[in-house]
This record gives sequence, structure tokens and C-alpha cells, in this order.
Amino acid sequence: MALSDKQLGVFKGMAFAMTVSVLTIILATYLDPFSYTLIVNAQGRIEILGLSVILPTLCLVASIGRLAKFRFFSPDDIDGSALTKGSENASLLQSLLQNTVEQLVIAISVYTAWCFLMPVSWLSAIPLCSVLFALGRILFFKGYKSGAASRAFGFALTFYSTVVLLLVLIIYQVCVVVS
Repeated sequence: MALSDKQLGVFKGMAFAMTVSVLTIILATYLDPFSYTLIVNAQGRIEILGLSVILPTLCLVASIGRLAKFRFFSPDDIDGSALTKGSENASLLQSLLQNTVEQLVIAISVYTAWCFLMPVSWLSAIPLCSVLFALGRILFFKGYKSGAASRAFGFALTFYSTVVLLLVLIIYQVCVVVS
């Protein structure tokens, strides 16, 4: 079965995002660029987590703000989506917001588990994945209206940077339990 041009564009964006995510996590865990090996207590882990959720949370704030601003200046949308049908632009911004909420829930859960369960020398992966999350959201927002291929890299960078962390976390914990 041959892929359509759109499917091929999405595949390329997803593959590139997966590559960036995997390389970032490998390099972060191998090189420890923030020298977190010096942090050996729970307070340090909590600080890393706290700092790492700022960028993803800002993405959520931006999504909410964009929709709120649009609704404020749109007579058809000011009453909110529960009370009106909603314009195409309001629906688009609501979709971006919903996707950001979904991504943020996964990211915060994984970042928290990683910060408390993984070796200290691997903690640099969390702030780097936080940057990938924010970059992915920005690219997803910018490319959304242009279609699936245009938003694929941004979506996948947000998603895969978190999913790869989760998979590594699970594999590492299974190895710890088995050994």
C-alpha cells in the first residue's frame, strides 16, 4: 500500500521528532549536561521537577489565553462553547487547548515519576524534554492550520519526548526489579 503525500509528510515529521527525542534523552542520560550528579536528595529532585514543568505549563496558559482573547473579541463566541455552536476559529483554538491539556497531563506524570525513580545522573533528560515539549507545542500551533504534515513534527516532538521517557522509565524499573 502506497502512502499518500499527506501520510508521507506526517511520517517524516514523526520520524524526525522520534529521532530528536531519542537522541536528546540518550545524550542527556549519558552526558548529564546540567551536572545533576551533585544532587543526591529529594529536595533537589523536587526542584528539577518544579523547574521542568514551567515551560509545559506556559504552553497551557498560552492556549487558554489565545482562546479567551479570541472569544472576548468575537460576538459569536463570547458566551463560550457550552452556550453557543462556536465559530471555526474558536473550535480550532479549543482543539489546540484540548490537545495541550492531554499532552501536559502525560508529561507531568512522566516527569514526576522520572524525577523520583531514575538515577540522579539521568535527571538532565527532564528539563531538556521540557524544552522539546515547548518547542513542539509552538511548532504544532504554527503548523496546525496548514494540515497534518505541517503539524506532525510539532505534535510528535511533544508526544515522543514524553513517551520515550516513559518507555525508558518502565524498562529501567523492570530491570531493577528483575535484578
